[in-house]
Amino acid sequence: MSHHQTDENDRNNDVTQAKTKRSETTGRANQSGAGLSNRIVPVNSAPDGFDAQHDLPAGFVEFLASLHAELTARQRTLVKKREAALTEAQSGKLPDYLPASEVTTAPWRVELPQWCADQRNQMTGPADEADLVVKMLNSGAPGVMLDLEDSTANAWEHNQRGIKNVLEALTGRLTYFDRKRDKKVEIRESNTVIFTRPRGLHLHQAGVLPGEMLPASLFDVAMVAYQVDYSALKHPLCFYIPKSESAEEAMWWRDLFQMIARQKGLASNAIKCMALVESHPLAFQMEEFAWNLREHILGLNLGRWDYMASLIHFNLNNSEWVLPDRNTIPHNVAFFQNLRELIPEICHKHGMLAIGGMTALYPSREDAELNARALKVLAEDKKNEALSLMDGAWTGHPDQNEIAVAQFPAPNQLQARPEKAETHPDLRPVPSGVGKRTVAGTRAAIRTVIRYRNGVLNGKGASLLDGYMEDLATERIYRLMIAQRVKHANAVDVVDEGGKAVRHTPEFVSQVFDEELERLLRETQKEPDPTAQARLHEAREISEAMIRSGEFDPA
Repeated sequence: MSHHQTDENDRNNDVTQAKTKRSETTGRANQSGAGLSNRIVPVNSAPDGFDAQHDLPAGFVEFLASLHAELTARQRTLVKKREAALTEAQSGKLPDYLPASEVTTAPWRVELPQWCADQRNQMTGPADEADLVVKMLNSGAPGVMLDLEDSTANAWEHNQRGIKNVLEALTGRLTYFDRKRDKKVEIRESNTVIFTRPRGLHLHQAGVLPGEMLPASLFDVAMVAYQVDYSALKHPLCFYIPKSESAEEAMWWRDLFQMIARQKGLASNAIKCMALVESHPLAFQMEEFAWNLREHILGLNLGRWDYMASLIHFNLNNSEWVLPDRNTIPHNVAFFQNLRELIPEICHKHGMLAIGGMTALYPSREDAELNARALKVLAEDKKNEALSLMDGAWTGHPDQNEIAVAQFPAPNQLQARPEKAETHPDLRPVPSGVGKRTVAGTRAAIRTVIRYRNGVLNGKGASLLDGYMEDLATERIYRLMIAQRVKHANAVDVVDEGGKAVRHTPEFVSQVFDEELERLLRETQKEPDPTAQARLHEAREISEAMIRSGEFDPA
């Protein structure tokens, strides 16, 4: 047998063992989660030997069980409704605006507290990295969103570390040790508003209550709300609601917040929130969604990367929606811009903040040219959002804060509304004549999904790749873009460097996966690490399997 064959067999064995391990984990996790057992990416489960009564705070299991009894069945129903809406859309019945109602015609308003009037920039990052959390809170940003979701690996140890960091950050106790400066760094006193983003309503948490599958959202919010020292908070407890797909889902969150408030002896409206518009169907129900949360909500945020993924997902069967290479799509493309202008109109009509999206190109302290380009793109992007009447936006790096803040009027633009606002703009303008569809773009997408998934297997929910900060939302875009190009291979041209159309068959895509894997393996051969190489093989296998099986929900 040749050395090449031996190496190949070893790699195959590594991948087979990884498949078996994931299968076993998924099996344990799905004791009562029908429909979840066939997932490529397993459900987050507490580790073997975990004892909730012993390993979680005293009294928490009873607190959690009461919420579970009231809300889990409703979450399952909402997830099924999501699946039905997606099926309808892919069969031709696409999302649309709801009929006019009191919600859209009555002059109701949210009372925006003074402590969050200025949110011109909200820094966001993974909650499980204490040093990054402290750096964000010391950046001077008016708001910080500590993320338990897209930028944190969805694994038990990372979730628990993230929750611990959130609790310490909320009361100003979190620190980290800076090795370069040989000193402990603490959170400085500031007026920064802290939000926590729990995992989305579509995700589940196993292994906490015996034989039960919990909504991950329920577990995350309950863990923070039960343990936090309310007397030490500078402002009310605030959450960032992710991945919603209907106005009805807002009532689930409302009831969760109010049930917790009752159990903790707080006013019914004590818990506050902002909500991301990250799905195509929710874009048509934003006003109704906010109404259902009017005692809690402070504003809406355009989560544009997940929104782009959702837009592809809901139009997956339409060849007119095969998007160009992601980084050739302008930030003011019509399907973003129309929604970007609608969100402030709805928010300001009702006294809420409108927050713009994340700029993915990251500044660099080592590469002056990249740094200049990233900050120029940042300024242009945020200025566009300000001119669209947004009140602020998101960034992910402390060096972006000052530039982002400077693009928006202080403290907000709540009084700004256009004279003739379009209340029902076209939210599905076909993106014709935008960008380029290239084989190089397909290759970049495949390379990114392998590297991103490799990061997840190594415990990182966000990775800086080729100057772009890629998290689950951007990786999901790439998975869907690859799927589009395969699905519509006979209808849409994707061209090589010479301008020749290259048909994207499953076999061609699989070949590119192989080639990009080999390229990544070569790049790591300077310091060969069998474990690291096995993880790259596993990442490649998971990524292609998710695309082939149509697993496009965030996971």
